[in-house]
Amino acid sequence: MNKLEGKVALVTGGTSGIGLATAKRFVAEGAYVFITGRRQPELDAAVKEIGKNVTGVQSDVSNLTDLDRLFATIEQEQGHLDILFANAGGGGVAPLEAITEEEFDKTFNTNVKGLLFTVQKALPLLPEGASIILTASTASTVGTPAFSVYSATKAAVRSFARNWTLDLKGRKIRVNAISPGVVPTPAYNHLGLSGEQVQEFVDSQVVTIPLGRVGTPDEIAKAVVFLASDDSSFVNGIELFVDGGMAQI
Repeated sequence: MNKLEGKVALVTGGTSGIGLATAKRFVAEGAYVFITGRRQPELDAAVKEIGKNVTGVQSDVSNLTDLDRLFATIEQEQGHLDILFANAGGGGVAPLEAITEEEFDKTFNTNVKGLLFTVQKALPLLPEGASIILTASTASTVGTPAFSVYSATKAAVRSFARNWTLDLKGRKIRVNAISPGVVPTPAYNHLGLSGEQVQEFVDSQVVTIPLGRVGTPDEIAKAVVFLASDDSSFVNGIELFVDGGMAQI
């Protein structure tokens, strides 16, 4: 415990799933945490669930004005930021022939544009030795039917980690990507599938996972804590798969 004692962290997309689980872990390890979400009721509920050492800031990462307000709030309340978990993202299911410009723009604006400018606008608050963790996905490594747009955005995220590791080496800021495997979260309800179709998708993926089961948000959160803490002080530029072995075979 207390691996993050005295640290200040930001978790974007922190109202549910992996983001919420990670925010809870960060607080349990001694950090003060800011979380973001697009919808105020869900944000308020997450803050209440975390319970202490947390501030919720309503923010859409694809909106640069929202990002400016977010980082102004962090600067005013804490003055700096030691850990950035750029986690906000999402996407839907669509085969190639059904992809629309609207869905393409929405997914890239959140997962790529939003993530890039989240990190860029955080830079003035990050001291030497800070840790940046980006949420990528096994989807960028393993092909999935009707998931090409989402997968492409996550391939971009992995590329960001490699390049920003070099861009920020002079400040000794570590940049790593975490790639969860199949981890059912409330985000699965926004894939454009029925509840039955979501379960069919999950069941179809389980057979590809050597451990024979899906993961949990808390299992991902534990790995994020590792990348955020001094336990990973010589870990930089990597993609850490937390996928039960699915993308490794």
